[in-house]
Amino acid sequence: MKSVLFALLKFFLFLIVFAAGSFLPPFHIEHALNVTPDGTRMFIWDGVLLMTLLFGVILLIEALRKRISSSGPWTAAAFVVAGIAGYALKLGFLTR
Repeated sequence: MKSVLFALLKFFLFLIVFAAGSFLPPFHIEHALNVTPDGTRMFIWDGVLLMTLLFGVILLIEALRKRISSSGPWTAAAFVVAGIAGYALKLGFLTR
Protein backbone atom coordinates (compact mmCIF):
# COMPACT_ATOMS: atom_id res chain seq x y z
CA MET A 1 0.00 0.00 0.00
CA LYS A 2 2.82 2.36 0.87
CA SER A 3 4.58 1.77 -2.46
CA VAL A 4 1.38 2.58 -4.38
CA LEU A 5 1.01 5.85 -2.46
CA PHE A 6 4.63 6.83 -3.16
CA ALA A 7 4.19 5.90 -6.84
CA LEU A 8 1.16 8.19 -7.00
CA LEU A 9 3.12 11.02 -5.39
CA LYS A 10 5.99 10.49 -7.85
CA PHE A 11 3.49 10.56 -10.72
CA PHE A 12 2.22 13.96 -9.62
CA LEU A 13 5.79 15.19 -9.11
CA PHE A 14 6.78 14.09 -12.63
CA LEU A 15 3.65 15.66 -14.11
CA ILE A 16 4.25 18.98 -12.30
CA VAL A 17 7.87 19.08 -13.48
CA PHE A 18 6.74 18.29 -17.04
CA ALA A 19 4.20 21.11 -16.92
CA ALA A 20 6.62 23.59 -15.34
CA GLY A 21 9.27 22.85 -17.96
CA SER A 22 6.68 23.24 -20.72
CA PHE A 23 5.29 26.57 -19.53
CA LEU A 24 8.53 28.08 -18.20
CA PRO A 25 11.21 26.59 -20.49
CA PRO A 26 14.65 27.14 -18.95
CA PHE A 27 16.65 25.73 -21.89
CA HIS A 28 14.43 26.79 -24.84
CA ILE A 29 14.86 23.48 -26.68
CA GLU A 30 12.18 23.62 -29.37
CA HIS A 31 11.38 21.43 -32.35
CA ALA A 32 9.22 22.65 -35.26
CA LEU A 33 6.60 20.02 -36.05
CA ASN A 34 4.56 21.70 -38.77
CA VAL A 35 4.56 25.01 -40.62
CA THR A 36 1.23 26.32 -41.90
CA PRO A 37 -0.08 29.75 -42.91
CA ASP A 38 -1.78 29.91 -39.48
CA GLY A 39 1.51 29.50 -37.63
CA THR A 40 4.28 27.13 -36.71
CA ARG A 41 3.44 24.16 -34.52
CA MET A 42 6.29 23.51 -32.08
CA PHE A 43 7.13 21.14 -29.27
CA ILE A 44 9.13 22.39 -26.27
CA TRP A 45 11.38 19.59 -24.98
CA ASP A 46 12.36 21.25 -21.68
CA GLY A 47 9.59 19.58 -19.64
CA VAL A 48 10.49 16.12 -20.93
CA LEU A 49 14.18 16.76 -20.28
CA LEU A 50 13.59 17.98 -16.72
CA MET A 51 11.26 15.08 -16.00
CA THR A 52 13.87 12.61 -17.28
CA LEU A 53 16.60 14.23 -15.18
CA LEU A 54 14.37 14.00 -12.10
CA PHE A 55 13.70 10.34 -12.91
CA GLY A 56 17.44 9.68 -13.03
CA VAL A 57 18.03 11.45 -9.71
CA ILE A 58 15.25 9.50 -8.00
CA LEU A 59 16.60 6.20 -9.36
CA LEU A 60 20.09 7.14 -8.18
CA ILE A 61 18.80 7.87 -4.68
CA GLU A 62 16.89 4.58 -4.65
CA ALA A 63 20.03 2.72 -5.78
CA LEU A 64 22.15 4.34 -3.09
CA ARG A 65 19.57 3.38 -0.46
CA LYS A 66 19.47 -0.18 -1.90
CA ARG A 67 15.76 0.07 -2.59
CA ILE A 68 16.00 -0.05 -6.38
CA SER A 69 14.56 -3.57 -6.63
CA SER A 70 11.42 -2.71 -4.68
CA SER A 71 10.90 0.96 -5.63
CA GLY A 72 12.43 1.11 -9.11
CA PRO A 73 9.54 -0.49 -11.02
CA TRP A 74 7.03 1.78 -9.29
CA THR A 75 9.13 4.84 -10.12
CA ALA A 76 9.45 3.75 -13.75
CA ALA A 77 5.70 3.17 -13.98
CA ALA A 78 5.00 6.62 -12.52
CA PHE A 79 7.45 8.16 -15.01
CA VAL A 80 5.84 6.46 -18.02
CA VAL A 81 2.27 7.24 -16.94
CA ALA A 82 3.19 10.88 -16.24
CA GLY A 83 4.75 11.15 -19.69
CA ILE A 84 1.66 9.70 -21.34
CA ALA A 85 -0.61 11.99 -19.31
CA GLY A 86 1.53 15.01 -20.19
CA TYR A 87 1.34 14.25 -23.90
CA ALA A 88 -2.41 13.62 -23.61
CA LEU A 89 -2.79 17.04 -21.93
CA LYS A 90 -0.70 18.46 -24.81
CA LEU A 91 1.93 19.86 -22.48
CA GLY A 92 4.83 21.29 -24.45
CA PHE A 93 2.94 21.89 -27.66
CA LEU A 94 2.90 25.49 -28.88
CA THR A 95 1.64 27.35 -31.96
CA ARG A 96 3.43 30.53 -32.92
